[in-house]
Amino acid sequence: MKPVIGMVVFSIGSWLATVIFVDRQTALEILCGMLGPLFAVSVTAIIVDKTYRQHSEALTAIMIAAFGGKLVYFLAYVTIMLRVLSLRPKPFVASFTMYFIALYFIEALRLRRLFWGGMRA
Repeated sequence: MKPVIGMVVFSIGSWLATVIFVDRQTALEILCGMLGPLFAVSVTAIIVDKTYRQHSEALTAIMIAAFGGKLVYFLAYVTIMLRVLSLRPKPFVASFTMYFIALYFIEALRLRRLFWGGMRA
């Protein structure tokens, strides 16, 4: 849970830093670009931690299933944001892309640390 809190603080802090420089509509679009990846990475982190502690041998299968689920989730999320809510594509996609890359990089480092710790034990 600690890594999730760190990612939430990082995301909200960086969003608040951008709000100072942009108008309200752009701030909303940046926020929406942040929330999708943040939710997906947070849920993944919680599932990975729980699975690793209880059934570490099942972790690969869970991560593969989660990958498929995230493909569907991100397709639906981006479609809803752009088609239903009619957000402007440039700020939303730029924000979504930057948060996606940053948060999944953090998640990759966390997984690396988790696996290296398990390999040493």
